[in-house]
Amino acid sequence: MLGSEPLNRFGFRPCLAGKGFTPMKKETRRTFKEMAYYSSLGLSVSLAIFIGLGIGVLLDRKFDTSPWLTLVFLGFGIAAGFRNIALVIKRARKL
Repeated sequence: MLGSEPLNRFGFRPCLAGKGFTPMKKETRRTFKEMAYYSSLGLSVSLAIFIGLGIGVLLDRKFDTSPWLTLVFLGFGIAAGFRNIALVIKRARKL
């Protein structure tokens, strides 16, 4: 009976792959991998920008050159973000 298996020590039911359930199709698995990859794009772009901004602010505070190093490293962060977008587009064209 489905769902009657006892829970293991972590509180989960054992894998049902060998009990009449078929594993996920390759196409479905590939689609999920692509969705995960593309959904991480926003995070990688924003992290690149904020890391560049953070480095610029820290260097401006250390060398008292406000706002010049912040602007320079913010530009580097934005460029790195666009590079991430370009890499995703390049990878999507290969598929």
